This record gives sequence, C-alpha cells and structure tokens, in this order.
Amino acid sequence: MSTRVLVVEDEPPIRELLRLHLSLAGFDVTEAGDGTRALALARSQHFDLIVLDVMLPGIDGITVCRAVRVEGANVQTPILMVTARDTESDTVIGLESGADDYLAKPFGMRELMARVSALLRRAARAGEPADAGVRSVHSGDLVIDVERRLASVRGEPLDLTKQEFDLLHLLAARPGIVFSREALLAKVWGGDTYVTERTVDTVVSRLRRKIERDAQDPELILTAWGVGYKFADVD
Repeated sequence: MSTRVLVVEDEPPIRELLRLHLSLAGFDVTEAGDGTRALALARSQHFDLIVLDVMLPGIDGITVCRAVRVEGANVQTPILMVTARDTESDTVIGLESGADDYLAKPFGMRELMARVSALLRRAARAGEPADAGVRSVHSGDLVIDVERRLASVRGEPLDLTKQEFDLLHLLAARPGIVFSREALLAKVWGGDTYVTERTVDTVVSRLRRKIERDAQDPELILTAWGVGYKFADVD
C-alpha cells in the first residue's frame, strides 16, 4: 500500500512541483491549496505524512497544525512545515505547534525528499517498542502503557506525538539518570541529520505543558544544567 502524503501549499507551481517529486518517489499525494480544505482532509482521512505551508489563505498553517494535533485521524502523523520565514522564532513557533520538522523556502527538492525520508523512518521506529519485554512504566502519578503507546498523568490521558511519547518513556523508565541532549537525539531521533539539540528542548517544553502541574516549575522532567534532562526520582 502506497505511503499517503498530504501536500498543503497555496502557490500552484510549488504545489505541482511537490506533487511531481513525491509522486515520482512512489507516494500517493493528495493536495490542498488552503487551510480550510487541509484541515477538513486531515480530520477525515489518515495520511502517513503532511507537508504543510505556514502562509495559507483561510486558516494559516500554524493553526492547522495545532488543530490536527488535537483531534482527527492524524494526531500523531509526522508534519513537515514549509515556509518563507526562516528566523529562529518562527522555527520554534512551528515546532511548538506540533510540527516534527521545519524547512525554509527556497529549498531544493533533494533536501525536501531527505527530510521526508527521515520523518518517515523516525515514525516507523517510533512504532516499535523502546524496550523489549517492558510493558508498562509507573512513576508517581505517571503511567505509561508501552505496548499500546498510551500514557496518563494523575488519572488523565495524555495526547502525545510519537516523539513526545518516546522521549517521555525514555526518561521515565530511568528516573534520576541524566541524558545529554546528544544522547536523547541519538535514542529518540536515531541521529537523523536534520534534527538539532533545539528540537529536544522544544519537545521537552511541550511535554512539560502536558504533564506538569506548573510547566514553569517542573516536578517530573528536570533540567540538568549544562548537560541535558532527567526524570525525577519518585517514590
């Protein structure tokens, strides 16, 4: 069965170029030229990857990304954001909205296809159990069902992306152990070329907003200053 990709781009020449190269690579491509149609498609059909422009008529790409991450058939589908903006703040906003990677225009098709391949490899790895034989992790108020890839905190289910789940599982299964950003990149993202240490910080920030009582004063995911992160020792 072909890998399904949703391409959301309002400029017809760029959209056609994306469709052509993805189709030649064997992907089944569905197109949308505005945010409203993109959101409707993303909520009703499952895709293996979404290539999403930020500047769209109707509903902008950031809003579409946030909405996709809340409900529908693609809550955990990898999202590659594409935009003419390339400042650090724009990149952070894109990643914090739930995107998995960020590509600034103008870009080459080889780079785009490399990013697409990396995201799909990462998604495939995320579907595999992180530790063979380990079915659940309990750490204080946090419960992780490894086999079903479900997690809850204080009895409330968590809505996590693939990277959020894998990062949380890695840390929570080893409370008190400090992981450097480089180690987290290697273990969760598998050393993908296009992922940086800033991505780790962004995903940790998103996780804290979802699991901590106060994201500004975390009790579970702690910063090891100058090194990386660790999960708190919980009795």
